[in-house]
Amino acid sequence: VMLVAVLGGLLGILMMIPLRRALIVEQHGLLKYPEGTACAEVLKAAASREGMDGGTTAPSSGSETGTGPVSGGPSLQPEDEAASGGRTIFTGFGIGFLYQAAMGGFKLWKDSPEKVFGAPFKAGSISATIEPALLGVGYIIGPRIASIMCAGGVLAYLVLIPAIKFFGESASAILAPGTMPISQMSPDDIRGAYVLYIGAGAVAAGGIISLFRSLPTIWHGLKGGLADLKGRKERLGAAPRTDQDLSMKVVIGGCIALLVVIMIVPQLHLQWNLLGALLIVAFGFLFVTVSSRLTGEIGSSSNPISGMTVATLLLTCLVFLLVGWTGPKYFVTALSIGGIVCIASSNGGTTSQDLKTGFLVGATPRLQQIAILVGALASALALGPILLVLNDASTVYVPATSFQKVVTGATPPRVQAANLPAFADKLKPDTTGKYRVLENTGSGANSIVPGLAPGEYLVNDAGEVVYKMERNFPSDLRPPNDAELGAPERIKGSQGVTDPQSYRAWQRVDPSGGPAQRYLVDAQGDVTYLVDPGINGLHPTRPDGSVVAKFDAPKATLMSYIIKGILSHKLPWELVLLGVMIAIVLEMSGIPSLAFAVGVYLPLASSSPIFIGGMIRWLVDRWLRKEKFKDHDLSQDELVAEGDKSPGVLLASGYIAGGALAGIAIAIMAGVPAFLPFSRGVEEWSVAHNPFFRGGHADLLALLPFAVLCVLLYLVGRDLLLASRKRKA
Repeated sequence: VMLVAVLGGLLGILMMIPLRRALIVEQHGLLKYPEGTACAEVLKAAASREGMDGGTTAPSSGSETGTGPVSGGPSLQPEDEAASGGRTIFTGFGIGFLYQAAMGGFKLWKDSPEKVFGAPFKAGSISATIEPALLGVGYIIGPRIASIMCAGGVLAYLVLIPAIKFFGESASAILAPGTMPISQMSPDDIRGAYVLYIGAGAVAAGGIISLFRSLPTIWHGLKGGLADLKGRKERLGAAPRTDQDLSMKVVIGGCIALLVVIMIVPQLHLQWNLLGALLIVAFGFLFVTVSSRLTGEIGSSSNPISGMTVATLLLTCLVFLLVGWTGPKYFVTALSIGGIVCIASSNGGTTSQDLKTGFLVGATPRLQQIAILVGALASALALGPILLVLNDASTVYVPATSFQKVVTGATPPRVQAANLPAFADKLKPDTTGKYRVLENTGSGANSIVPGLAPGEYLVNDAGEVVYKMERNFPSDLRPPNDAELGAPERIKGSQGVTDPQSYRAWQRVDPSGGPAQRYLVDAQGDVTYLVDPGINGLHPTRPDGSVVAKFDAPKATLMSYIIKGILSHKLPWELVLLGVMIAIVLEMSGIPSLAFAVGVYLPLASSSPIFIGGMIRWLVDRWLRKEKFKDHDLSQDELVAEGDKSPGVLLASGYIAGGALAGIAIAIMAGVPAFLPFSRGVEEWSVAHNPFFRGGHADLLALLPFAVLCVLLYLVGRDLLLASRKRKA
């Protein structure tokens, strides 16, 4: 984990450096880089005239290309303007932090209101993750990109998912790659089984189209970077301080050194694999470029890194197929390539944001790049152990059969126990006694025991249904031979206190006859536990009934499906090609396919608050044109440039920073055992007593706090709140 983070992170930063001039400088005013712009606004808002006098600053939005109404550097703010800007940003920060903490930490209202439609529009749904950070991103990127993104989500949730439900509901058979009949699927199930593949194909095609469209600009930027390598130092030496990058010798030499390390380290399964190294270089540069450009358009919050990783895995596995590299032994090799490219593309996008901030405040790119490399290395070295600790803390060691007490009210359900078969398994529930096995078939009123879900149950001699049994894996599962077993290890976490024995790990890759997961085998060769990881695990309770906090990673599941699907010849190419065709149709219609494809791939819940933020920006810009600048003949680009300098951008920046910081704090506390009782108690209280969190009207009531956020953003954008004396005048 740490190696992939270190190698991918440094590689992505180095690959981004030659693209800085092309994307940050020459596309200034076209690529917004919302988070980078927000950081620059934070820095500039707190600076007084004296603090700004000493630095060299970048052109203001629009002045580089001559589109802005005012040319030259950014205006130096008087004390009142600086104080007002700082007050606006920190007000937004406080509101965003408190809002996110109240919603995510104290469960005061539902965080993702949803409406699922019934007949005649089955499986259609709308939802919104009502976070301040997403609202702020939508305001900064503007109405056009926000609308295109949301349109992709509308296609996925209001067209594709209902269509799949309509055509597949009458089929009793399971349609691959789904694992259950479509008639039993929820909208999220349909999205995970089918629409994600369509979205991944659209993102891959949109990314490739975007790359080809950007090739002239990229080549121009690369030529400027290669000038150093060719010895044309006199040109670069004459460049201003704010346009000096790291030497191309350092960039290329660093990339080569990283590739050598990648091919040497045995954990990545790429030992002297030249083809793997070439794939990392090709896909790494491809998606670092796409990520950097896309981050400029829609921001880091909506940058589909997982979609780019999916595209990398698709193309990598296709190459593996062509050269005959199939089978489980190449799974880790493909995953290593995808993981390194994933981290590289992510760091390429965030590096662009940092460099954009520096460009706007007059920093030295070369020094920024050195600092970013050091920071990436330090954070990656810390990230690996942290992830392992979080994963180990929430790992559940699952026995072959688990028992859950049946809680159905004051009176437990009863059956005639005499005719039921005796329970004779080796594993027993905590309460000793003689039990019989009940198989409750059917559903609802047609089940053997009405009110009980279908499944296997244990019944005591009095006929009371006491336990529900879960068969987690076949009790007769055995490893084929000792050669597939790892070194002895002990159980980690709280379960290790009650079971101090040593076991040997077995990584099962064949899904037939039992889950393809990691198992622990005892000294007699019996499979004792299935190791359910804390990250992306499926079992939220330990055998003793204690609840653990699992960390969901649905995209990781999709990536594993892709690797296993292609290298096992089971990828649903029909779905992937549907996504490719959607991207092509959009390009033929003159619509940016990549932003739309992102909307198809991401949940509608993520793109809908971005759309709302974009619409608020549209209302503010409309007011600017009709009222504030009614005597000025501004073009659309000039109007956007003025909107970028409005106090609404400052408040949106505060929303992003405050909401993101609160979300990080909540995620960290969720992994600390000491906070689990508090978190559990808060959620139980909200479920039982809070109508904003649970109940028939919770989805509507939860929109009220979000509406307050929206109104505040609109009022601040129009200078009706938090305006300085100068702006009020």
